[in-house]
Amino acid sequence: MSFCLHERLAADTIHLGQSSLCEIRLMNDSTWPWVLLVPRRAGIRELYELNDADQWQLLRESSALGRAMMAGFSGDKLNLAALGNRVPQLHLHHIVRFVEDAFWPDPVWGKQSAVAYSKGLLAQRLEVLGPVLAAVKSV
Repeated sequence: MSFCLHERLAADTIHLGQSSLCEIRLMNDSTWPWVLLVPRRAGIRELYELNDADQWQLLRESSALGRAMMAGFSGDKLNLAALGNRVPQLHLHHIVRFVEDAFWPDPVWGKQSAVAYSKGLLAQRLEVLGPVLAAVKSV
């Protein structure tokens, strides 16, 4: 069985690149800086299903991504989540939060519909994410 990105992730996110283990995807919601790591392993639903080497690689990539996102966006808190209730494929959300955002300190899910990126805002976000992606890809 080969890796195939879940159709909902494909529809709701923007491809940013690949690390050694993961697809790197930007959630198409301009409300927050929100990036997902999706391990390119077929049939994986849970972190514990990854082999030991992949578990450690995901941790390294997640840490590099989080560190770089917090620095790049000057966030107050990094929210990490691997819910999988609607999309069973293992994917790890990285969301930069700010104490002044409209929903602080509550979780972001279910608060509002996604606000899709305009071309201009996407270009701005991608500019900040350039060094972030480089950090993840170097792990």
